[in-house]
Formats: sequence, structure tokens, C-alpha cells
Amino acid sequence: MKKPIAWVMDTTGFVTEEFKAHPDVYIVPLNIHFGTEEFIDDGVDLTNDELYRRIKESTEFPKTSQPAAGKFAELYDRLKEEYECAIAVHASAKLSGTIASSTAGAEMSEFKVYAIDSLALSYGLSGLIERGLKLQEQGVEAEEIAQHLEKETANFRNYILIGNLTQLYKGGRMSGAQYYIGSLLQIKPIVQLTSDGELQPIDKVRSHKKAIQYLINHAKKDYDEHGVRRFQIMHGHVVKEAENLKQVLLQEMPEAEILIGDLSSSLAVHAGEGTLAFQWRREVS
Repeated sequence: MKKPIAWVMDTTGFVTEEFKAHPDVYIVPLNIHFGTEEFIDDGVDLTNDELYRRIKESTEFPKTSQPAAGKFAELYDRLKEEYECAIAVHASAKLSGTIASSTAGAEMSEFKVYAIDSLALSYGLSGLIERGLKLQEQGVEAEEIAQHLEKETANFRNYILIGNLTQLYKGGRMSGAQYYIGSLLQIKPIVQLTSDGELQPIDKVRSHKKAIQYLINHAKKDYDEHGVRRFQIMHGHVVKEAENLKQVLLQEMPEAEILIGDLSSSLAVHAGEGTLAFQWRREVS
């Protein structure tokens, strides 16, 4: 007898230890390229320490690429022997072609896959997997779970403090003039994944201290006014700063549950060392 649901995610999400150990969760890694060298974003082929060292030393800016449709087809060929269907949750289609590869792979394999555009990255993606697994435990059918997760994407809230303007500039996401002015004035850009999955700048703050307070103020508002109690801090190789932020937040929000995690390598390539991403979910009223 086949199991009901296989869960599939890519490495733009936050890959928890629980996901790694879960027998029904399958993780498909993106690829990272330094010139002609290619690495798999699995935390083993290229560790975060090695990634940041290479970024600092390399004359070529690293790039990422989504898994090929054939890779997904190979996975789905295996899964259809064991499962009735799969629910695949992927990075925002506005930022990555991974969901398109996943959908094409499912068609090649002729396997039923409910592909969910998370409209997010990092924990915004992983949180949907967690929610889906809980619904499955409650006996909800796959199609209904998929429909619920698609609606759940509207609840995602996020504020991202970019840590390295040089990396944004080298990656072609900031003009030379913006980079020069930003560096000169020590501007801290804050960006956000919008409700339709696009990455947009929403504010510029003139000091790191003010930028941190900006993140705290938005979290405290939803904590006080909407009863949010679970928050996630994702960081780019600055765990001590993430821990310090957590302690400040707990002084402001003593009942909060705050998770800290690394940005995956495939996100760190673009966001830069020192980035802090603050995320949570709030029910849409």
C-alpha cells in the first residue's frame, strides 16, 4: 500500500534538522557556480564558511541555478512507486525557476504533484511545509492541504536588512551610483518579499542601530495587535548578532518563540554576509 503524500522542497528554504530526518520530506538542492566550478547547495559540497571565504576571494561573482527538470523527474519516478502524490513547495516563481522545473519534472514522470509557489524564501517556504505536515497528521487530504497552503502564503511577513552592499553591487542588483552613495552615507537598505513574491526595497535607514530598531518595531506591532508569538531570524554568517537581536526581542516580547537559522548558501550568494532576515506569519484579517 502506497503512502499518501511525499513532501518536496528546494534549498532556498530553511532546511531544518527535522526535515533532514523526516522519512517523507525530500530536499532538492540548487546549484552554485563559481566560474566553471559547480557546487551542490547541500551544506556538504560547499559549507557556509567556505562559501563566504570564496565570495571574498573570488574575482568572479557566484551564481545560482535551479535543478533541472530531469532531476525532478528522477525523484518523482522514485516517489510514484511509494507515494500516491507529492506536495512540492518552492521558492517564489518571481525569483527562481525552480517551481517550473519541478512542474516540468512531474509532467515528465506522470506523477501527481501539487506544486505550491510559496511567494517566499527561507523560513517563509519551510513554514508552509511544517503547516502542511500538521494538516496531514490531522487527516486532511492532499488536495485540501495544497489549497490551504496556497491561501497561507498571504500570511507571510518579512523584513530583510541587507548586510553587504558590495555583494548586491557585484551581483548586478545595485547600480554603481547606488553602491557609491549607499557606502558613503552608510545606508542600510531594508527589502521585503511582497505579497506577489517580488523582492522590493521598502526603506533606507542611516545606521545599523536604527535598522535593527526598525525590525523590532514591526515585530512588536504584530505581537501586540495581532497576537503573533512565533518569529524567525535568518542570518548570513552572523549568528552572534542574530542571538543579540533575539535577546532584545525577548525583552520587548517575553512570550515570543524565536527561532534562529542560517540563510542557505543559495540565498547567501545574493543576500550577502551580515544579512538579517526577520520573518513571521500573521493571519490576514
